[in-house]
Amino acid sequence: MTVKPAEYVYFDLSARYFKLPGEVSSAGLGEPVITPEKVHLPVHYEDTQSGKPAVAWDFNLLSLDGYSPETGWVRIDTKKLASVHISSFEKRRSVQRKASKSKKAKKILAKYSKRERNRARKHQLEIARVIQSVAGVVGLEELKKQGMFTHSRIWNRRISRSDWRSITRILVGRLGEAKVKELDPYGSSSFCSRCGWENKDLNGAVFECGGCSLRIGSSMRR
Repeated sequence: MTVKPAEYVYFDLSARYFKLPGEVSSAGLGEPVITPEKVHLPVHYEDTQSGKPAVAWDFNLLSLDGYSPETGWVRIDTKKLASVHISSFEKRRSVQRKASKSKKAKKILAKYSKRERNRARKHQLEIARVIQSVAGVVGLEELKKQGMFTHSRIWNRRISRSDWRSITRILVGRLGEAKVKELDPYGSSSFCSRCGWENKDLNGAVFECGGCSLRIGSSMRR
């Protein structure tokens, strides 16, 4: 690794636990990145079965944002899925107060709930199909709704009707557990999506990597 002109640092990789190019034809070495705490040596592997890259996805209330070094950013709009739950909630609320006293209201409430599940399922399957079409291996945030609730009733409703787990289950069923990785989301916004460099002073609307100079707007990181 070049430190400055005519000066180098050599790393002994003979005791490594991972394979390098030449041992696996689909592997490739990325550019080493030095941080104050670590030296990062990226090793890239392709999905030899489908040829599609691995893509990590960020779950948001109205979108899924994916990133891959090979394809760049991919955004899937989930507003139609959210609107299904919103419209169904309004319809159910109009008859929910009567449901405890009226058998007819109970039947109507059950019909609305079934219709909501069917319509939401249609959009969930379509979202999973899009993810499957662009990614060979899928990384998904392992989000737990219980830890995301606040004192805001509106926010809690949005979180409770999110479909993150449903989409994850569909992908596991289609791709298998080996190709769907659930990732710990804690502190993920502080790390560069390309090289792994950590920004310990994350401020402002734009993330700028000090390792590979990647610039990412806040709308693509939340």
